[in-house]
Amino acid sequence: MSAKTLLKSLLAYQAWANDELVETLAGLDPSHGAGERHAALRLMNHIHVVSRIFAAHLSGVAHGYASDNTPDTPEPRALRANLAEIDRWYLDYLETISEQALAEQIAFTFTDGDKGCMTRQEMLTHVVLHGGYHRGEVGRMLAGIAVSPPWDTYAVHLHRAEPARRLQGERRSTEIDGGPEYEL
Repeated sequence: MSAKTLLKSLLAYQAWANDELVETLAGLDPSHGAGERHAALRLMNHIHVVSRIFAAHLSGVAHGYASDNTPDTPEPRALRANLAEIDRWYLDYLETISEQALAEQIAFTFTDGDKGCMTRQEMLTHVVLHGGYHRGEVGRMLAGIAVSPPWDTYAVHLHRAEPARRLQGERRSTEIDGGPEYEL
């Protein structure tokens, strides 16, 4: 599997996971666990802002953010639309870039003024890992107010997106070198 193919799969997973989690947040009663709900929305907005910042780095344009979050917290519906838009941008971006270009290094400045340099592939990987880290935090917040978070794993996404994978995973017994049978 090429890096580009793997990144496309990971970014599709991220789009699915972001949507599932914000949908859960949107369904919460705003008065139930209000502090946790607000903090969760802030974290999801942070994921959105950082994704926008790195999209700007990848595009070679200024991002216009002074921080890695916005002063105001968007409502879940607006946040869901914002995340869907940037997640779509990343999937579209991968359709336009070559495997060779993924290795290109890009210098940039972090919002705190520190300088950085990453390859395009590293930036894309960072965006996915960063989102997963913070969705995990949101999941713990939801569990703390007795709300079951969505099952946010790459394996679940792959099997929901491609149900035929379930058939490929059926166990079969085999005998190895005349010994006992093992489940494979």
